[in-house]
Amino acid sequence: MSGMKLLKALAATAALVMTAGVAVSEPYDDGQSKGYYDVLKGKKVAFVPLSMGFDLTEGWNAGLQNQAKALGYTVDVRDPNWNVEAGVQAANGFIADKPDVLILHPLDQQAYNRIVPKAMAEGINVVQVNLKSVTNGDAYVGADWYDLGLKQAQAIVKACGKDSGKNGKIAIITGQAATPTIVIGNQAFDDVFAQNPEIQVVARQSADFDPAKAQAITSTVLKQNPDLCGILGVWDGQDTGTAAAIREANMQDQVYFVSSGGGSKAAACDNIENGSFDAYVSYDVPGQARDLNAAVKILLQTKPKPGSAPFALYTPLKILTKDNLTPSSCWTLEEMKAFGG
Repeated sequence: MSGMKLLKALAATAALVMTAGVAVSEPYDDGQSKGYYDVLKGKKVAFVPLSMGFDLTEGWNAGLQNQAKALGYTVDVRDPNWNVEAGVQAANGFIADKPDVLILHPLDQQAYNRIVPKAMAEGINVVQVNLKSVTNGDAYVGADWYDLGLKQAQAIVKACGKDSGKNGKIAIITGQAATPTIVIGNQAFDDVFAQNPEIQVVARQSADFDPAKAQAITSTVLKQNPDLCGILGVWDGQDTGTAAAIREANMQDQVYFVSSGGGSKAAACDNIENGSFDAYVSYDVPGQARDLNAAVKILLQTKPKPGSAPFALYTPLKILTKDNLTPSSCWTLEEMKAFGG
């Protein structure tokens, strides 16, 4: 090969290498993917939970953090530790920081009624998770508390109502009165029982979401009503106390106990397997985390004017009993931290 031909061949080879290098370095774009990643990168999300340190909020946060890390934005958390005033302060602090999205988990239906419109007036999209104020934000992700209450009440009617051969006597151990769980759930209970007049609610008392208080109240109720057929609980974190009182009274075979919660293995499946809960309505935290992440991504991409196009992602509910438990019925926090929602 002559010197000139050799130079041309080398030049052509170099051009091919350079072209190939450029092609490899450019990410594939299907018409949306590049814009999707670019718009999410660097954004700021803020989260004010009811409290950290229990399965619901830890699970949601694990899902949120995993997605944020993968897509290049941040999720900052301020923990009010069950204190409504501290929650309002945390939310106000975030509003001053101007995040792109503010996620709220309000214990009290009324407490954040000014926070939600204030955030939206500052151009911040608001998501409320599982509990929400009377005032809507841009998105709600979580349980339909009326539907959940219906399912719980229907389960206890099946166990204690007229077709069961039982006496219909039940008790309800409720939680803090101002929460959507209780306000809406109690309405669902009453609507079901109105259609099933054989159900007699012999006690309805609040344990304020405190398992020790629930245990003491239940112990008294059982002593006063030794022929009780069933008990409705409102959240597994509190209901472990009720279950302990039933166990101490040696009434597990008599009292049908219905609980609900986020469906973690320790709180749900373990307690169903050991007989503490007879039926459990799960709102499935991994599914909620995925919906929460989806709501965040939708808002960050579409950037709607706050309050202009509100939407809801209600959680499909699962009714768990010993008869239908499978290895995938519940979740663990370790799984959530590893894989997200």
